[in-house]
Amino acid sequence: MLRQYWKIKNEISALFERLLPQHAKKEMNLIKINNSNRDELEIYHKLRENAFTEDNSFIADSPKVVNILLQTDIHVKSILATQEYYNEFEELISKKSIPKLFVIDKKEMQEIIGHKIHHNCMMHGIRPKETPLEKLDDNIIMLDEITSTENVGSIARSAAALGVNSYLLPAQAPHPYSRRALRVSMGHITKLHVHVYDDIFSTLTMLKANDYKIFGAEITEDSTPLMDVKIPKKWVMLMGHEAKGLSQEVIDMCDEIVEIEMMDDIRSFNVGVAASILMYQFKNSKKSI
Repeated sequence: MLRQYWKIKNEISALFERLLPQHAKKEMNLIKINNSNRDELEIYHKLRENAFTEDNSFIADSPKVVNILLQTDIHVKSILATQEYYNEFEELISKKSIPKLFVIDKKEMQEIIGHKIHHNCMMHGIRPKETPLEKLDDNIIMLDEITSTENVGSIARSAAALGVNSYLLPAQAPHPYSRRALRVSMGHITKLHVHVYDDIFSTLTMLKANDYKIFGAEITEDSTPLMDVKIPKKWVMLMGHEAKGLSQEVIDMCDEIVEIEMMDDIRSFNVGVAASILMYQFKNSKKSI
């Protein structure tokens, strides 16, 4: 009798396990696209790179990026994806309260976006509030006149990986929550405290007043080789323009200029690569003040 009881119990448990995914799919309440709701998808076409709305909306794409964002506190307004995406990641999606889950095939998604895509999902989210300058961490990566969206995303990803948790960018640079920067950072910008500044000179002055030492990345007659730099507790690593580097006026504001030792016939690294090398050394150097 007892053996029969456990047999029936196991069969019932197995039945519930088979039925649970079907139940979860119904709970997701997927919305099919039709003429009445198509206008709601305009934001997926309209939001390109630095085009943000008043509510700080942004668009992310690709499963890797979207799935990382779904594991954060980012407010998600909607997802636009294929049935295959929902089937594969329904458990992750169901953990977050998302008002609208639009289901669409890839061909129609491309028509809405307006160009060819290589992924099967997109997400409409709201950027988190910026961190005030005085609330940034002891170690900061700062950009000056950076123009490449890819570099903004690449540096964000390296900073997150190396534990440099504060990111300071100029207002005229590509925003780290622009679609391409998000993709390059793999969504790891969400791990960083972000502050966007308007004037570099007043910002550097305030950082100095808060006891940060400003290090500029540049090759000059007086620059210190990276391996010889003594690292203070609070520091800012300032990276310049991809081609022009740091201006002399900005160099004059820095406390110390640092250069990465390299072969004589090589002028410089890509700014994203240079930032990664500098952050790694600053976080791991045994030479500290």
